[in-house]
Amino acid sequence: MPFQFINSIITWFLKKRKHQMELFLKYPTDVQQELLFNLVALGKYTEFGKTHKFSKIKNYEDFVNTVPIQKYETIEPLIERCRKGEQNLFWPTKIKWFAKSSGTTNAKSKFIPVSNEALEECHFNAGKDMLGLYINNNEETQLFTGKGLRLGGSSAIYEDNDTYFGDLSAIIIENMPFWADYSSAPKQEVALMSEWETKMEAIIDETIQENITSLAGVPSWMLVLLNKVLEKTGKDNILEVWPNLEVYFHGGVNFNPYREQFKKLIPKKSFRYYETYNASEGFFAIQDRNNSDELLLMLDYGIFYEFIPMSEYDGENSKAIPLSAVKKDVNYAVVITTNGGLWRYLIGDTVKFTSTNPYRIKITGRTKHHINVFGEELIIENAEEALKSACEKTNSTIKDYTVAPIFMNGNTNGGHEWIVEFEKQPQDLHFFTEILDNALKNCNSDYEAKRYNNMTLNMPKVHQARTGLFYDWLKMKGKLGGQHKVPRLSNKRDFIEELNELL
Repeated sequence: MPFQFINSIITWFLKKRKHQMELFLKYPTDVQQELLFNLVALGKYTEFGKTHKFSKIKNYEDFVNTVPIQKYETIEPLIERCRKGEQNLFWPTKIKWFAKSSGTTNAKSKFIPVSNEALEECHFNAGKDMLGLYINNNEETQLFTGKGLRLGGSSAIYEDNDTYFGDLSAIIIENMPFWADYSSAPKQEVALMSEWETKMEAIIDETIQENITSLAGVPSWMLVLLNKVLEKTGKDNILEVWPNLEVYFHGGVNFNPYREQFKKLIPKKSFRYYETYNASEGFFAIQDRNNSDELLLMLDYGIFYEFIPMSEYDGENSKAIPLSAVKKDVNYAVVITTNGGLWRYLIGDTVKFTSTNPYRIKITGRTKHHINVFGEELIIENAEEALKSACEKTNSTIKDYTVAPIFMNGNTNGGHEWIVEFEKQPQDLHFFTEILDNALKNCNSDYEAKRYNNMTLNMPKVHQARTGLFYDWLKMKGKLGGQHKVPRLSNKRDFIEELNELL
């Protein structure tokens, strides 16, 4: 009975937020414009604000003309000074937390500033909204009669100057409100363990006796955890361990390649999947309807949005447009200005709008993670759409993959080399490759043109990876767990050459 009471109270509290959301749904342009002016006013007396004459900014055009679009490398000197203890450089309140970006396997790390405002107004509000939207769509939920299993990264301290860094998930867990911590598992000291494989065992030991009603984490690592749970318990599926499980909140990578594996592990027709779109730089969008593949762009988290059409993309020299000017079905790079002190910052993600009333999006990939060696403009959205088609027609499922170009050599045409780790292998890999190739032609006219009569690109070369290849590769590079991901597409062959040596 006490758990039912708690479930009712928390559910009522979270549902109240729906009325506040109606403001930005009804007046998106006004909400975004007011937010921008508030951010500029707050940043006026910082070093960055003085340098870029924030005091003279009266409208959006002034903002665009005085503040350049920036990449991490541009603002890194200011961030490093802040990490060493200087304040009021790009944000007026003290910043002691830095989210260590690990979206790629590059050796160089990024340290994204996380202000108290960003934690409270963006990340924590987003967590509440994620739950609130789910509850509004599922009136009979019993979510809070049990606990949510969170699978995050590790935390470390930057010891010299009383500033801290870690995965964003670790920073959020470290600062989590008491009510959220109470309803979550594992406990904080386990959630923040730094050694991934030891942490997995500790999470399993702590949670297999709990009443887990929801899951949250990156799909690739959640699959590893769930399979280890079955190994440990000897059960056939996850519902035999956690019978009241009802929803999985996921993000970080495209879910389509993992969907069938989750359905097999959690064989429950009423089970829900809810996607979120967040990064070290902020929390941007949440699935707001059951069984949808679109995400509602959240406009009142202290983030002002701009967008660059990818057809005109030229990095920091690009011309961005405000939210009010976007169109549906155009591929855009995302530019953000935030309450964490990022000003016109390129986050490296690309999206398409599926609706402009309200503003809903789909994530299409990364500005860097594409292949355009031969003018084929292959993006992650194309690759995963084609893989889905190939899997459906060959009754196979995949765990992970990566793609790189095969460069032209003398009279030899170029091509694409794929390494695919299958959960369920196709009977005929050549047939799988043919379907993949045809599906890529159907969804990408540039690729189709380059493949015409093998004039520029030959048929793709697909390698079947041994079981555990990508896991071993990430482990070798010290990048297990958290937000670490296998790079899907690359214009270079660095990753695929390393993987080929481990095949």
